[in-house]
Amino acid sequence: MRRLFPPQPADVPSPAAGSDRTDGDLWDLEALAGAYAYPAVDGPWLRANMVSSLDGAAHHGGRSQPLSSAADMRIFGVLRGLADVVVVGAETVRLEGYRPARPRAAFAERRDRAGQPPVPAIAVVSASLDLDYAAPLFSAPRVPTLVVTGAEAPESRLREARQAGVEVVTAGAGGRVDPGLVPAALARRGLYRQLTEGGPRLLGQFAEAGALDELCLAVSPRVALGGAQRVMDGPATELPADFTLTSVLEDAGFLFTRYRRTRE
Repeated sequence: MRRLFPPQPADVPSPAAGSDRTDGDLWDLEALAGAYAYPAVDGPWLRANMVSSLDGAAHHGGRSQPLSSAADMRIFGVLRGLADVVVVGAETVRLEGYRPARPRAAFAERRDRAGQPPVPAIAVVSASLDLDYAAPLFSAPRVPTLVVTGAEAPESRLREARQAGVEVVTAGAGGRVDPGLVPAALARRGLYRQLTEGGPRLLGQFAEAGALDELCLAVSPRVALGGAQRVMDGPATELPADFTLTSVLEDAGFLFTRYRRTRE
């Protein structure tokens, strides 16, 4: 894995003996964790992680896995290892067969120092609460799974969620979720380092609401064709938001880009 931007400093030392790097350009988990560390900000930070084909598809056959690679999954694991909570839409939970996050020995000490539990919580955004609470995501998590819904979600569904041991988080009035309120609602539960893995509709809603702080976008050197969604799906905005490129890594033709929302 090579860093293309910003340029690698000329005085970076060679990897130490015993490192899992195979050359001076391949980053181990510790180096990646440092590169993707959350910024020190006073409040929540919502980061997205998505993969796209070369022709802009967010998935192939309904799943993102065909567009991925070993390096992509390595960064995926690092981003999860740093997060307090993973935010995901209900449709993506169903399509991708989401399961609870797994503890990783490589991040155990780092998470302990940061006061984090062994794994991030999963927060499922769903206005209807039409979810399968017998699925492993809800029935066997290391930390309680959350559902984020509107203030007037169906009472029968709320009761079903609570009986399953799910923590219900309210973000929005009426029967809908307000994406602009989700980061603060999670932060009130001590979940400041936030990672969303989509899907495209949820990510588009976060972007439209001005709630997305950072986008980690992996560009796969594969062509998908077909009518798959882009990584963000939603109506055209009157004034598109600007994001600033902060880093680019490359591995086997995959580009791992990172953008942060431009602030005035």
